[in-house]
Amino acid sequence: MEILNKISDWLTGMMGPMGPLIAVGGLGVVLMLITLPMLMKKTADPLDKLKAANLPPPAQKRSDKLRAAQGKDKLEKYSNFLEPQDEGEYSAIRLKLLQAGYRTKNAVRIYHFMQFALGIGMLILGASYAVVLAQTGEPSTQQTVLTILVPAVIGYMAPKYWVTRRQGARKQAITNGFPDSLDMMLVCVEAGQSLDQSIIRVSKELRAGFPELAEEYEMVSYEMKAGKDKASVLRDMSERCGVQDVSSFVTVLIQSQQFGTSIAEALRIYASEMRDKRVMRAEEKANVLPTKMTLATMMLTVPPLLIILIGPSIFEISVTLGGGVGGTQEAPEE
Repeated sequence: MEILNKISDWLTGMMGPMGPLIAVGGLGVVLMLITLPMLMKKTADPLDKLKAANLPPPAQKRSDKLRAAQGKDKLEKYSNFLEPQDEGEYSAIRLKLLQAGYRTKNAVRIYHFMQFALGIGMLILGASYAVVLAQTGEPSTQQTVLTILVPAVIGYMAPKYWVTRRQGARKQAITNGFPDSLDMMLVCVEAGQSLDQSIIRVSKELRAGFPELAEEYEMVSYEMKAGKDKASVLRDMSERCGVQDVSSFVTVLIQSQQFGTSIAEALRIYASEMRDKRVMRAEEKANVLPTKMTLATMMLTVPPLLIILIGPSIFEISVTLGGGVGGTQEAPEE
């Protein structure tokens, strides 16, 4: 703190009352000017070049098409800056956005653009607010720095927080509707329909109650109609959902198909397990509820009870003491 105060005093003496603010703003501009060229023009790692040279032709062709132009997109020319150049990092962010419900091809690009735009926008707002504070008062250097940097960090992290919340809510919705979908699918299969027809039927029936799970089943039916391998379609569904129950269900269906066992029997057993698991989750939440309510109960019940029980006694004691003191003061002099 002493060093910051010395620097603040020196800047104030050099450039006036606005010296610390001008220095912080100039430092931010310099850092941005240094960082942007490094991000725009990233040197290739020799190890990445070696891996790309050793890739087979299909994989290398797929890596080349990873950033292929996709129609009219205003952010396409900034793709090298807004999208990770590493394929593994790109796939991880893409999977997270898919699990949050964002399926567009340029979702990763828009996600990073929102982070960059909100970060710069909130940085400008924080700097403007710091200018207003400097004109109306004399804020300290620490307060000025926090006023500028905290909004920028909040703006940069807001898209990530939003996507994480959407991802968690979507997983919870899929988990809640999955046992009911298995029961519907079991009824359809036992009625004589194939697995493909039962998936289509279940997607239509779940549209009103569980739209997230219905979209996943609908996408599975479309991919099967397009001729994609059933095992690959089911594995892609488990990755998009990101739910352990769906992954186990996909494994059961694939094994049932490979070993030639009855799909209806596998569905019956697994649907029964899912119903039991849902009951266990409900019981777990019910058992945890009293523990969560303990603190609220103590905060909302004990203070009013103490006021009711002890309040009258404290009032009488205060009145008695006040009367005694008043009586002593008003006693006649002999």
